[in-house]
This record gives sequence, structure tokens and C-alpha cells, in this order.
Amino acid sequence: MAPKVSEAYKKEKKKELIKAAKQVFIKKGYVHASMQDIMDEAGISRGAFYSYFDNIDHVFIEVLKYDDEQDIQFFITADEEPLWAGIEDWVKEQHSVIEAVNQSLLYAKAEFFLSSQYVKNKENFPYISQRYEQMVEAIAQVIRKGMEQGEFQPHLSPNAIARYLISFVNGLMLDTFQLGHEKTEVKNQLNVLLFTLEKMLRPGL
Repeated sequence: MAPKVSEAYKKEKKKELIKAAKQVFIKKGYVHASMQDIMDEAGISRGAFYSYFDNIDHVFIEVLKYDDEQDIQFFITADEEPLWAGIEDWVKEQHSVIEAVNQSLLYAKAEFFLSSQYVKNKENFPYISQRYEQMVEAIAQVIRKGMEQGEFQPHLSPNAIARYLISFVNGLMLDTFQLGHEKTEVKNQLNVLLFTLEKMLRPGL
């Protein structure tokens, strides 16, 4: 009889497989990555691997969830005093993230969003819209908390500011992937982002 595997073990093993899959998607993109590539990267048998994932789309969505978790959790757990300092830190952290965009999932994401599977069957991939709304809500919640505490007096709604922040960073990341960080002047652009966010949020007034 095969030994029982604890839920904690399965959770940790799945995380290891997701990390291996992320490396494959970074190296090969979405279109050219295969389940076998991920199994080879993880050093796991086919039967064991398929006990965690159904197909390549399932794996990719799980990788997206894992990759999104850090940013979402940063804003969900934000409790710095003042909150503006936390937002500044997050924006500044994007400098290294964006300049290392070639070692990110951006290319795989672009391929996935343009793939026939997603384009023709968006209803089968609810997480794609959920991840955007989760990030919007996480940022907006920090802004609302700042308003409640009297730290922020924004000109615009928290949701509008959150969507602006996400669009700015995503756009800068895509441009940098295409053109290189020297051309897009990542640090200067992020300074512009901080300047406009400060004008919109008006911290400490």
C-alpha cells in the first residue's frame, strides 16, 4: 500500500512544480513550452505531475496566481505608517523588476493572451479578469484606508487611481520589453509616476 501523503506535503510539492513551470515559461514562452518540458525541469514522473495539473493552460494559470500573489499580498497586508511610504517603496521596487523584464513571464503572458485558446474561450479562464480586479481592489483598499486615517485626500476615486497605477506599470513593462530599459528610462518614468500619484493622493495635507 502506498504511504499517505499529507496535505501540507502536496501543497509544498505543488509550489515546487509551479516554480519549475515558471522557469520553463520564462525560457520558452507559452507557445513552445510543453508539459514534458516542465516535468523534465521539475524531475517528476508524468503520472505524478498529472495528479496536480490537467494541461498546459492549467499549469500557466497556476503560475500566474503564484506570480501575482506577492504584489497582491503586499497591498493587502500594507499597514505602514504612513501608507504613502509603502506605495513609494512598491513603485521603487518596480525599477529592478522592469529592468529584468527579459527574465520575467511577460513574453509568455503576451503569447497566452493572444493564443486561440484564450481569445476564443475567455469564459474558460475567469482568473484573467479576476487577477486584474484583485489587484485593483488591493491597491484601492490601501487608498481608502489612507483616506479613513486622514493621510490621503485624493482628487479621484481610489479605483480610478488603482487602475491608473496598474496601467502605467504594465505599459512601461511592455515598452521596456520591446525597446530596452535605456530607451524607456525606467527610473525617470517611475519618478514621474510617483509625482503624479502624490498629486492625486495628496498625502499628509
